Amino acid sequence: QEQLQESGPGLVKPSQTLSLTCTVSGGSITTDNVYWSWIRRPPGKGLEWMGAIAYSGNTYYSPSLKSRISISRDTSKNQFTLHLSSVTPEDTAVYYCGRTAVIGQLPPFGSWGQGTQVTVSS
Repeated sequence: QEQLQESGPGLVKPSQTLSLTCTVSGGSITTDNVYWSWIRRPPGKGLEWMGAIAYSGNTYYSPSLKSRISISRDTSKNQFTLHLSSVTPEDTAVYYCGRTAVIGQLPPFGSWGQGTQVTVSS
């Protein structure tokens, strides 16, 4: 059964770059017609779709984050990584990685990791 696991620092200073890695087991990130996504839930708010990297390697980003976000992958490790630059306290959230069949899908659609808390604070 496919599993996704987020990893990365739980605390990031303002203006720095947040980097989180998602490790996929039980499946391949190059499987056709699959999108590997990042979403987040800020405290007290709803889920926000951030971006995705497709099975082909193409990337798709939320317009609101496009100037600060990039997603890359390492097919040899079956991992994909989120980079979010110039973070502020408003980027504090629980971050999730997931697999979906359509770009922009949110839970309950797709399969998702358990999430990791990231706090932006000096």
